[in-house]
Amino acid sequence: MSFQPVVPVSGYLGWRFLERTLDTQQEAFNESAPVTRETDYFRDNIANIRSVEDLVNDRRLLSVALGAFGLDDDINNKFFIQRILADGTTSDDALSSRLADPRYADFSRAFGFGDSAIPNTVFANFADDIIDRYETKAFETAVGEQDNDLRLALNVRDGLSDIFGRASTSAGQWFSVMGNAPLRSVFQTALGLPDSISNIDLDQQLEVFQERSRSVFGTDNLTDFSDPESEEKLIRLFLIRSEAAQFNAANGGSIALTLLQSVQSLV
Repeated sequence: MSFQPVVPVSGYLGWRFLERTLDTQQEAFNESAPVTRETDYFRDNIANIRSVEDLVNDRRLLSVALGAFGLDDDINNKFFIQRILADGTTSDDALSSRLADPRYADFSRAFGFGDSAIPNTVFANFADDIIDRYETKAFETAVGEQDNDLRLALNVRDGLSDIFGRASTSAGQWFSVMGNAPLRSVFQTALGLPDSISNIDLDQQLEVFQERSRSVFGTDNLTDFSDPESEEKLIRLFLIRSEAAQFNAANGGSIALTLLQSVQSLV
């Protein structure tokens, strides 16, 4: 039986507990039998994969590969994933370059099938790099089975780090956040933006996100959120607003209003 993360409470209190116990819980999760079974298989076999077809036809390897980038739900979309990998990322018409979600480009770039004559699977450190990502994402998934908001919070640091490594301009970083469903959910909720914002023009969405970020956090520079204190403020506000919305849906507005009135003193 896999190690189940301990999440005794939800919301920000649950987040604080998870922060304090994260290293211990992650280690226990990594060492659980179901996880080691898959990571050992990946480590032993990935170097033999020399083509896109080899990878998509091995479901166990593909499961780890997709899981490392939070793309687990695409495990049955073999044709789509094959196209993502085969196209690579350097061509303007590559499929991953035309998708809003930047995780597909990260996935394709990491394996390198479409970008180089020699795929990255043959290199010595490749297996460990992918496994490290897989273990982190698999733990987030396990947390999400108990509390999806905490899963989204756990994703913030690595999700932003991936974006900073790829997009250099402020607008490019914001567009990447807006295209990354987990990160978008965190920022949109923390900034108090309605779901209907997705119905307006993308450039207008960018302006709204940036303007609201300046208003709420005093900055629209996403790299500022790599600072631990700023990151914590973002996560705290996300969890408080999300919990308030859930209370509002279940119990009416009075409890939610009380929760939201405490937000200003916390950011």
